[in-house]
Amino acid sequence: MSITGALWARKGWSDVLRDVHVTADVCGQTVSYQPFTDPGMRSVYRQNYAAVETLDGKLIKDRRNPRAAFDGHTVETKWDDLDLAYFSGYAIWNYLNSPFFFLLPGVETEEIEPWDEHGEQRRRLKVTFPDSIATHCSEQVFHIGSDGLISRLDYSATVTGGVPTAHYSSDYRDFDGIKIATRRRAYRRNPDGTALANFIAVAIDIADIRLS
Repeated sequence: MSITGALWARKGWSDVLRDVHVTADVCGQTVSYQPFTDPGMRSVYRQNYAAVETLDGKLIKDRRNPRAAFDGHTVETKWDDLDLAYFSGYAIWNYLNSPFFFLLPGVETEEIEPWDEHGEQRRRLKVTFPDSIATHCSEQVFHIGSDGLISRLDYSATVTGGVPTAHYSSDYRDFDGIKIATRRRAYRRNPDGTALANFIAVAIDIADIRLS
């Protein structure tokens, strides 16, 4: 996949995730990116752990309780490589595993009032996550299109400064019977709920997915 956008430049890592291979565990909260900041390195993410290691598994550096390292950060605070490993890890794990991880213990869901998006009325699901799941924020809203697929996600990511975000998912493809969005665009969300469409915070394009 390729992950770009203004967020990475603002945090000091412009284009570092432009061409990466991502491995994600569909059961546990585990993700690895390679290459990661260097052709010979990869990242390791788990819920309460972030690390950088060589491609053959030699540990270079790690951090326990990596979310605590974001305390005091603002929108403009630069990240180190372990901050990047943590955020990019938990974020893509959430995206790839929605909506299946709504069934995990402690997750609560509630249908709320629909939303009109460019003339299409979409159903919305408010999802509240427990502390056992690393995610952008405890309460998020998923928009469901008429095709039954997630079309948008609203959140304010705590670790990036809490900016209100409208995150769109599209270009669904079938992978072994599972429909997964291969194009994602995240924009700043205006007070009225609309997206500031001329400013792409995050762009994710997935070339291929293999399930095993």
